[in-house]
Amino acid sequence: MRLRNVKYAKELINSYPSYVVEKPKKHKGEWHEFFGNDNPIELEIGCGKGKFIYEAAEKNPNINYIGIEKFDSVIVRALEKLIVQPLNNIKLIRFDAVNITEIFGQNEVRNIYLNFSDPWPKRRHEKRRLTSPRYLSRYHNILQNLGHIYLKTDNYPLFEYSLMQLNNAIHFSVDDVSLDLYKHLPENNIQTEFEIKFVEDNKSIYYLKSIHKGV
Repeated sequence: MRLRNVKYAKELINSYPSYVVEKPKKHKGEWHEFFGNDNPIELEIGCGKGKFIYEAAEKNPNINYIGIEKFDSVIVRALEKLIVQPLNNIKLIRFDAVNITEIFGQNEVRNIYLNFSDPWPKRRHEKRRLTSPRYLSRYHNILQNLGHIYLKTDNYPLFEYSLMQLNNAIHFSVDDVSLDLYKHLPENNIQTEFEIKFVEDNKSIYYLKSIHKGV
C-alpha cells in the first residue's frame, strides 16, 4: 500500500520530543527511568495511526506503552492523538523494528502486539515478516519470561506462517488461537483502524497468543 506523504509530518514530530522519542538507543535498559515508574512496558510494533495503542494506554494507566513505526507520515497520526488528548503512559518511536535489540534491554518488555502487520507474501521477503525467525530471536532477547506476543491479522497465509514459526521456536509456545476472533470476541479487545474496516467487510480476523518461555 502506497503511503500518502504528509508534508508537515517531520516538523510536527520534531516539535514533540516528549511524545516521539528522538534518541531511543540511549534509553536501552532504562525505559522505566524514562517513564519515571516501574510499571510494565508493552510494545506495539507497527502502531500505524495509533488507535490501538492510544486506547490501550487510556484503559490501562498502570502500563507503559511504546508504539514503534518507521514512517513519518503514519506515526504523525498517532502523535496527533496525543497532542489533542495527552497521556503520560505512551511514547512513540520512529524506528525499524529489525533493530529492536538496539533500543530495548534483556527482559525489558512484557508483551508485544503485532496488529495487521504487512504480510510480505513473496518468498524472497520472508525475513521481513514480523514473525520470521530473525524477528523471533530479537523478541526473545527483550521479552520477559512468560511475556506474550499477540497477533491479529486478516491474512491467513501470514497467520499460518506465524503459527508454524512460533510452534517451531525453542523459546515460544502458542497459548491461544482463533480462526475467527469475532465468533468469541474477548471483552478487552481493542480494534485497530484496519480491524474496523475488515469487520465491516465481513472478513475473518485470525488471532494467536504466544508465550515466551525465556531461557
